[in-house]
Amino acid sequence: MSTQTWLTQEAADRLRAELENLEGPGRKEVTAKIEAARAEGDLKENGGYHAARDEQGKMEARIRQLKQMLENAHIGTPPAIADGKVGAGMVVTAEIAGDEMKFLLGSREISSGDLDVYSEKSPLGEAVMGAEIGATVSYTAPNGREIIVVIKSAEFYS
Repeated sequence: MSTQTWLTQEAADRLRAELENLEGPGRKEVTAKIEAARAEGDLKENGGYHAARDEQGKMEARIRQLKQMLENAHIGTPPAIADGKVGAGMVVTAEIAGDEMKFLLGSREISSGDLDVYSEKSPLGEAVMGAEIGATVSYTAPNGREIIVVIKSAEFYS
């Protein structure tokens, strides 16, 4: 099941800038590190070479992730949910195990870092996704405890 990722224009611009940097200067920098380490000789015991190759692999994975995310993202404001249910890209205020908490339901890529972010696929995310405002839901924590969640409000992240 594919989940739509809504990105604000600011988040999309930030991700495009990161992608552009990784594909241009980032690749050149890692290639230069690899060439410098290769020039040192024996590659079997060359820690700098292996570190540069690892860095290159991580960078290429991030480039693929950013491309896929930007190709499949919807940029702008998600359509209003008229039915009053929690959805991806929303800031949810909830009482969780007796404490009030505010978090973003969605991808960490859309957040500017001011809120905790929970994926729709996390135990908490799955519990609140599609639930109505005012509903009480629960999920099982990794330690096996049942956690009660009361949804107070949900609004689109901006």
